[in-house]
Amino acid sequence: MWYEILPAIGIMWVCLVIPGMATTRIHRWTNGGKEKRAVKVHWDWYLKERDKRVSGTGRYYDSKGLESIR
Repeated sequence: MWYEILPAIGIMWVCLVIPGMATTRIHRWTNGGKEKRAVKVHWDWYLKERDKRVSGTGRYYDSKGLESIR
């Protein structure tokens, strides 16, 4: 019957979802709790460099908030 395909679909879904979830978790773990930022256009690179400068630590993912901007 048609429901015999459900276990195979479930296994395929798990095999496709696990790498994406693992990549997100690894990026969060290595970047101090924030997801990795991808730079696709020049403006994104500019914002990333600004965040690095504003944080004071030299890392773009250590944001301090508005009170640290002078």
